[in-house]
Amino acid sequence: MRSMKRTLGSRILRNIALVCLADGVVGMSYGAIAVGSGLDAWLPVALSVLVLAGSAEFLFVGIVAAGGSPIAATIAGLLVNARHLPFGLAVGDVLGRGLRRVVGSHLMNDESVVFALGETDPDRRRAAYWACGVGIAVCWPLGALLGALAGNAIGDPAALGLDAMFPAVLLALVLPALRDRDVRVSALIGSVVALAATPVLPAGLPVLAALVGLLVGVRRTVLR
Repeated sequence: MRSMKRTLGSRILRNIALVCLADGVVGMSYGAIAVGSGLDAWLPVALSVLVLAGSAEFLFVGIVAAGGSPIAATIAGLLVNARHLPFGLAVGDVLGRGLRRVVGSHLMNDESVVFALGETDPDRRRAAYWACGVGIAVCWPLGALLGALAGNAIGDPAALGLDAMFPAVLLALVLPALRDRDVRVSALIGSVVALAATPVLPAGLPVLAALVGLLVGVRRTVLR
């Protein structure tokens, strides 16, 4: 069997390594913010291993840290991760069978899917997916652990401006999708609903209420 380096080439491996390193850095901020917000250090580390989905983890921890219900935070995280359903259909051929498929599904994330879809050769698709998936599975929890340890020393995350990382990361995840007009309309409606609901609903529920924007997007798509 050819080595991964021979299969993918040094350029793709370098790009994967840089993405994994960037995820580790974001993981550090995630761990530091979670601990600085009053959560136990084990929580962000456990989530980084068991969930392994940065955007859902950021949202969950953000809602809980703001005093929201863990149930609402869990539902919000599951809804964010619903994008993995079409991801699985797109890259199902690289996951393998049996236990390998279970592990491959757990390693699924935006980055590994993007690298896999960027290749047309089946062997390269498989190698890119697993290289990125395993890399992030190592770097993300390690970053969360280092951040959690640093968070205990930092104390107040607002002192270093780390409290701005939650909205900044979520905004960065959303921005590419806003190129689509229908997505912009749904996002605008959802934002208005969330802002209006914030003064009257407990923390975490305004995010769920914002999902009404999706109904508008679906309706616009059906009527075309």
